[in-house]
Amino acid sequence: MGSVSQWANDIFGELARELTDIIPACLLRAHDRARDGHEGVHTQTLEAYGHGLYAAQYEELARGLDPYGEPLSLRGRTVMLVKGRVLYPLRYAKRDVPVTTARLRNAFGLRAELIRQLGPEPMQQELDLGLEGPQESKTLPELLTQPGVQGLVLLAYACSKEQGVMRAEWGIAELPRGGRDLLWHDHHPLLSRQK
Repeated sequence: MGSVSQWANDIFGELARELTDIIPACLLRAHDRARDGHEGVHTQTLEAYGHGLYAAQYEELARGLDPYGEPLSLRGRTVMLVKGRVLYPLRYAKRDVPVTTARLRNAFGLRAELIRQLGPEPMQQELDLGLEGPQESKTLPELLTQPGVQGLVLLAYACSKEQGVMRAEWGIAELPRGGRDLLWHDHHPLLSRQK
């Protein structure tokens, strides 16, 4: 158990310390399930691991955080709303690299839209040149209309089948329109394995 940041205390209050223990445990269980699934199907590729981890991360977080928040449906997955914040898992790397290197695979889509809609206000306002860019699909209306949704907290982690969860952090980040690189306003460690 590590120290709880002032940021976490400000957002989650008395729950902050418990969440810093529960969230990494959920991510570790998700990895274990995905690894076991991969070993069970004996494939040469990592498809079973990757798809299993994607599904298991939501399930384990929903199970672990159930006493502390409210489940919300997001495209068939359950995300948890805790103290007004949607807690959203994001596997950002398959190797142990800092969360500040996190980038999305696509500049558009569910994750990008979620971060842009519920993330923090941009540190720097965008220059409007009057050019029309690609339009994002509006897939979040059911989530955005939920009472009590105040923002998004990313649960970013680096994980691989061989090494497990190497690093996990939580925080808030913005995603500039059309970009893939996350700009972190705040991020704090949840789990870091020593090499």
